Amino acid sequence: MQIGYTTWGMPDIPGDTALRFLSDVGFDAVELTVLPGYTTALDTLDREERNRIRQLYTINGLSLPAVSAHRSLLDEDPDGHAENMKILEEAIDLCQDWSDGEGHPVMDTVLGGQPDDWDQKHDFILERVQVLVEYAKKRNVVIGMEAHVGAALDTAEKSVKLVEEINSPFLKLNFDISHFDILGMSIQDAVTMMAPHAAHTHVKDQRGRMPDFEFLIPGEGTFDFTEYVKVMHEIGYTGSITAEVSKMVQNRPDYDPMAAAEMCYRTLENAFREAGVERG
Repeated sequence: MQIGYTTWGMPDIPGDTALRFLSDVGFDAVELTVLPGYTTALDTLDREERNRIRQLYTINGLSLPAVSAHRSLLDEDPDGHAENMKILEEAIDLCQDWSDGEGHPVMDTVLGGQPDDWDQKHDFILERVQVLVEYAKKRNVVIGMEAHVGAALDTAEKSVKLVEEINSPFLKLNFDISHFDILGMSIQDAVTMMAPHAAHTHVKDQRGRMPDFEFLIPGEGTFDFTEYVKVMHEIGYTGSITAEVSKMVQNRPDYDPMAAAEMCYRTLENAFREAGVERG
């Protein structure tokens, strides 16, 4: 497994600066966020810039496990859905351009919607997901769908069912255990259900239980990262354990993206060491 970081927590940091800094800190892998408002947004990535950024990964000795392009699939406004699909399809095209030929980078996204939509609009959900998966299949790109509290896809049970219903090697999961931890699910149970379907991961720290919870920087809370790394290793996951700094944290008036990244690395490096898991 690798220790990774997502630039989700660095919207204002230029890509060059972020990749060099994260490599110097010690990270093995970096997921790139390409949403509007980020310095690496899709509309800034012409052919020359795509080639340049991909070379920066090589220069800095980093792997590229995923591209983050979180956009709802369930917007029922035609114009809104068209805009979301444009971003998702362009992100899939980017993954195809940057493909390592072995299934990476994964295109990470979310389903959107509300928890009740899962039952009330289930056929509609499957139809929307299937369209995106077919687009990804044509480009040989894997989608990592992330369960998220407050969304239509919000539990491990729903996540596994979605993968089974779509039944395509091009739909897997972006496994963010923080969303299950705040629901009171144990590390062992969450990993046992989710890891076999995971193409990528996110980890945060957290405090409290749904609906009274707070996402934190890894190392600020009490989540047992050592146990998590150990169980992920034992179940056979071999990809990146990617730290994510939530928007909750980014909204702090004293938020420092560099200091947050350094704390994430220290926390995960310590967890790998204590779990006795080698980084590959």
